[in-house]
Amino acid sequence: MFNFTSFLTKIKLPFFSSFEIYFDLGTSVTKIAIKDKGVILREPTYLGYNNRTNDYLFFGTEAKSIIGKTPDFIKIVRPVIAGVISDFDAQVALLKKYLERSAYLYFSNQMIKPILTGIAIIPPVATEIEQKAVEESLYKAGVSRAFLVEKPLATAAGCNLNIFSHQPNLIADLGGGLIELSIVGSGGIISQKTLKNAGDNMNKLIYNYIYLKYGLILGEATCEELKINLLSFDSIDKNATIRGKSLETGLPKSVRIKGSDIKEALLTNFNQIIDAIKELIETSPPEIVDEVMSKGIILTGGLSLIKGLDKFFEQEIKIKVLSEESYQYATINGLAKLARHKDQLTKLIIR
Repeated sequence: MFNFTSFLTKIKLPFFSSFEIYFDLGTSVTKIAIKDKGVILREPTYLGYNNRTNDYLFFGTEAKSIIGKTPDFIKIVRPVIAGVISDFDAQVALLKKYLERSAYLYFSNQMIKPILTGIAIIPPVATEIEQKAVEESLYKAGVSRAFLVEKPLATAAGCNLNIFSHQPNLIADLGGGLIELSIVGSGGIISQKTLKNAGDNMNKLIYNYIYLKYGLILGEATCEELKINLLSFDSIDKNATIRGKSLETGLPKSVRIKGSDIKEALLTNFNQIIDAIKELIETSPPEIVDEVMSKGIILTGGLSLIKGLDKFFEQEIKIKVLSEESYQYATINGLAKLARHKDQLTKLIIR
């Protein structure tokens, strides 16, 4: 069957040029990058929906900042849960708005819109239906062609690893919706393990801990702030004064929270991640274990920025752990890096 869109992209005229956009549709944060420009948008994956007008009013940072502060008819929606789309219409609305704020600005003065090619990442545990949902959301948002790549492969490429090498690498991606542990090599995922006790789940654990220890009811945003600002695995113990609602009186109450409180609340959760890494290594072939021992474990994702976490993991697992601030953008940068080599990208596309 003749594909008119593919035909147009082969025409070497400027008004029929192809414009590549890369998507990291994260549970907590959505990142968008374009070819030769890098990351051009980083916004929370939140929307505000008005039930009376059936319209989406708030997006990204604005929507996240008003959680718990809206009237009943305005609902804060999270379209991506645990790495996959849970609200298709909301995801399409979010992508359209984010593309208007970012990628579309680069050709707003052109008379004819270029043909848009979208390349997005998908968790390896996503079902075929969940993969199709991501693909369709890109089409609905205005992309002419859509391709999907498994997330651990893009992340490894973003960490400057040769994913086509026969030397395996262990990547621990500590995100907001999923903890993805993968051993990558020979152009694919050799073995992987996924946990759901990620950043969002940690916010709930902090809520329960403060509720039980101090009799204080906190909002989701406050719990996340405590996790970001106080949680540390080094010797420095920060503290902060927070205000919530007293369990006894229902009135405002202030409590001074220590970093050690947050660490205590989440220590079991991080030990579960450590156990999962050990299990992944133990169930891998001996040849892979030897390579991992010599090359170490790479930490990526938002949670990898926690101070002292790499040393804590290293002490518990007895394997070298590598963590850099730039690894926070490893997935989206890796996707852009792979797209520069079409012959390599073709081997990795799953849809």
